[in-house]
Amino acid sequence: MNACAGSGALKPETPPWPDAGIDAEIDPAIDAAGPLQDALRLSLAQHSAARVWIAFSGGRDSRALLHAAVQLVNSLPQALRPQLGAVHIDHGIHPNSADWAEHCRACCAALAVPIRVQTVAAAPQPGQSPEEAAREARWAVWQQLLAPGEQLWIAQHQDDQAETLLLALLRGAGVKGLAAIPRNRVLGAGQAVRPWLHCTGAQIAAYASAHGLEWIEDPSNQNTALDRNYLRQRILPLLRERWPAASATLARAAAHCGEAAKLLETAGADWLANAAGSAPERLSVSGLLSMPRDRRHAVLRHWLAQRGFRMPNHRRLEQISQSLLAARADASPLVAWSGCELRRYRDDLFALEPLPPAPVASMDWPAGQPLHLGGRLGELSRPASHAASMLDAGALQVRFGLTGLRCRPRPDGPNRHLKALFQQQGVPAWLRPYVPLVFAGEQLVAVAGVALCDGRLTALCWRHALGVTAGLTEILGDAESLAPEAEMSLPGAGSGTQ
Repeated sequence: MNACAGSGALKPETPPWPDAGIDAEIDPAIDAAGPLQDALRLSLAQHSAARVWIAFSGGRDSRALLHAAVQLVNSLPQALRPQLGAVHIDHGIHPNSADWAEHCRACCAALAVPIRVQTVAAAPQPGQSPEEAAREARWAVWQQLLAPGEQLWIAQHQDDQAETLLLALLRGAGVKGLAAIPRNRVLGAGQAVRPWLHCTGAQIAAYASAHGLEWIEDPSNQNTALDRNYLRQRILPLLRERWPAASATLARAAAHCGEAAKLLETAGADWLANAAGSAPERLSVSGLLSMPRDRRHAVLRHWLAQRGFRMPNHRRLEQISQSLLAARADASPLVAWSGCELRRYRDDLFALEPLPPAPVASMDWPAGQPLHLGGRLGELSRPASHAASMLDAGALQVRFGLTGLRCRPRPDGPNRHLKALFQQQGVPAWLRPYVPLVFAGEQLVAVAGVALCDGRLTALCWRHALGVTAGLTEILGDAESLAPEAEMSLPGAGSGTQ
C-alpha cells in the first residue's frame, strides 16, 4: 500500500499555492501534510513500535520527518503513542559539523524530543570512499542504538530511490543491487523503516515550506563531482523534462527488482544445501564447480550475505571461479575485496575478515599469567590441571611460522612432523603461520590449538579472533592428545600436499 500514491509524483519543488500572506482556498500546511502523515500512520499500523527514533541529520527531509512525527504522535491516544527520540551522527567531516549538532539539539528541545548526538571517526578502508565509510559508521551507531521493539525512521524518499537505482545500473549491479533501497529492514534488535519512500521530494519540500521549518544546507550536496549529486542536479531534471513521472517509474522498477531478488534469495537457500562444506560456514568447492555459472554466483552471493560480507562485483565473482575454485587442491589461492577474504583448503571454501600480517617476533611468556598476543591473535593461558607439570608454572617463549619442527603428542608415541600434525587436524596452510608455537628453551612443548608435546605441558588454552577455527581446538589437555597410530593415516603424510 502506498500512502503517497495519487498525490502527484510531479509536484514542483515550490508549493503550487500563493505566497505566505495571500489568502488561499486550501491551507498549505494541511494540503502538504496529508499524504506524508498518512504514510507515517501506515508505518505505525504495519509495524507497531514502543519507541521511534528519527535519523536526524538536520537537513530538510529529516527536519520535516521529525516535525511530522511529533505532530502524529501528539494526535494519537495516549495509550497508542510510541516514545519519540532523535539521533544525530556527527561525522566530523565538515568544519561546521559541531554547529550542526547544536542546531539539531535546539530543534529537538523546541519540540520536547530527546536527542542523542554521536560523534564518529569514519576512516575509509582501502578501496572505500569517505562517503561509504561515513555511511557504514552511521549504520553501526544505529544498529547499536535500537532495542527490541524499536524503530528507526529514515527520511529517504522516492527521488532518493530513483537516484539509487540509476547508480546501481551504472555500476552493473544484479537484481539485489537494483532493488535499491528497501522500505523496511531488520537493524540490530529493532527495525529501520523509510516511511516516505513512496513520497516525493516535492511533497516534503512543500511540507517544510508550509510549516516554516528551518534546516541545514550541507554544501557538499551541491558538489557534482559526487555521483549522486551529479544525477540529482544534472541528469534527473533532464529525465523529468522528457518523462515527468521518471522518479515514480524508476522507483517502481526498483520494487520489481526487489521482488525478483526475494525469489532468488529463496532459491539460493535451497541451492546452498547442495554446496555445503565439511563444516558449518564453509562451502564445498566441488559442489560449487558442479553448478551452472549463474547458479554458482547466486549461491556465493547468498552465502556471503548470510555471513554479513559485502557483495563482490562481477569481476570478483569471475575471479573466484577461475582463480580460486579451479586452483589445484594443494594451492592456497586468495580472492579479496573490501572487508572479505575468500580462501580454500582441500575441498572447503572459507570466507573471513582479512587476516592481519602474520606475526614474526617471538614473545616471552612469564609464569602465572596469560600472554596477550596482540590484536586478533588473542591470548594464551595455562588452565589449572589435575596433574600439573613443572612447566605449567614456568616461563616459556612463543614463536611463529617455524618449519621443520617435530612434536611428540604422547610421551610413548612417535615424534611427528609438525606439517603432518597440521594435515591430520585439517589446519589450512594459510592459517598455520598464525598458530603459536610454545617453547621451553629450545624444545617445542605445545602447538596451540593442535597438540601438546612430550607431556611437558598438561593444558593450554588459546582464544583468538581470527574468524576461522579450522582444525584448531580452543583448550588442549590430556584428552586432546593425538593417538600414536594416527600418523600412518594422515592424508599426504610425507608428501608435498598441504
